[in-house]
Amino acid sequence: MNTVDMMIHVHPELDVKMRMDLERKLMGRVGIDCAEFEHKPHPHSILVKYDPDAIAGMTILQMVRKVDPVASRVGL
Repeated sequence: MNTVDMMIHVHPELDVKMRMDLERKLMGRVGIDCAEFEHKPHPHSILVKYDPDAIAGMTILQMVRKVDPVASRVGL
């Protein structure tokens, strides 16, 4: 299995419940190994580890944008 990381920045006003729901929604998707907010160093960024052979990065970003329309991908 091939895995890559993608960091997505969300709006600072996205509350804790919405962040937890987003983590669960992403982790329930085939091809996504891990999705978690980095609560201390980057509280407004979610790190997603996924298999690009199973799911496209843009598909993940579109899922996040359903919760936060201005979410943006951050270069690592």
